[in-house]
Order: sequence, then C-alpha cells, then structure tokens
Amino acid sequence: MEEMKIEIRICSLHYDELNEEDRRLIEQAKEATQRSYAPYSRFSVGAAALLANGEIVTGSNQENAASPSGLCAERTTLFYANSRYPDQAVKTLAIAARNASGFTGKPISPCGACRQVLLETERRHGSPIRILLYGTTEIYQTNGIDNLLPLSFSGEFLSEQPL
Repeated sequence: MEEMKIEIRICSLHYDELNEEDRRLIEQAKEATQRSYAPYSRFSVGAAALLANGEIVTGSNQENAASPSGLCAERTTLFYANSRYPDQAVKTLAIAARNASGFTGKPISPCGACRQVLLETERRHGSPIRILLYGTTEIYQTNGIDNLLPLSFSGEFLSEQPL
C-alpha cells in the first residue's frame, strides 16, 4: 500500500487586505444575495464572477419547493457567464452568504456540484479560477478548484483511451 499526501493552499485574509477590484467583486456577491429566492432555507447566497474581458456577472441561489430543483448561486453565475460570454475565462469568483442574522462570519464553501462546475469551467477555458469566499471575520482565497476538489472527476475519464 502506498499512502499519498494531498496538500491544498488557502489563504485567510481580512477585507482591508484586499485590493479594490476584489473588494468590488465581493460587494457585488453580497449585493447578489438580495436577489436570492430562498423561502425554504432562508439562506441567501450570492456570487460574482470577474471575466477575462473585465465584465462582472452575478447570480444568486434559487430554491424550489420541489427540491432539489433549485440552483446554487455559484452555478447560476457560472452558467450565465458561460452562456453570455462563452469565450471569456472566469478570472475570479467571489461568494457571499447571509441568513436572518446577516452575513456569515466564516466563509461558506461551494457544494460538491458547484465544485464540479468550477472544475469544468476551468477546463473549458484552460485557466484556474481564483476563488474568494467571503465571511465577515475572514475571507478565504484559493487559486484554482484543485484546492477545493482534490482527486476530481473530469471529462478525461470519459475517453476511450487509457489514462
């Protein structure tokens, strides 16, 4: 048996350590939580994606009584970015969440389905996505989905050729 060690890199930052572009992106993710439709969980998530052409697109979670028919903010944002700007890579994705008490103190992390869509978006454009996870007490930053989804499944496995 061989044991493997997998390392991930995540930086913990405070809001005042961010540059102006990152602050603007986080503010847009926070604003997107206001457009969330979350009557069941009352947990509103917003995301903002900075594209290679400088455009920023946002999305929010959209729930449905026929769960799991809803969609997370990350996927709403990435699907919109990929359909509206199919040739533009996502440079940075900021994610924020709030509940009845306000924005979460600790950052929330994307669910497994959203992580898989992040992976596919990176592969589609051939470049890693910088991810900013907002919390009022700290912000996590990671460069690329590999830090949130090690040992990932990708389209390479669907090939008829051996890996």
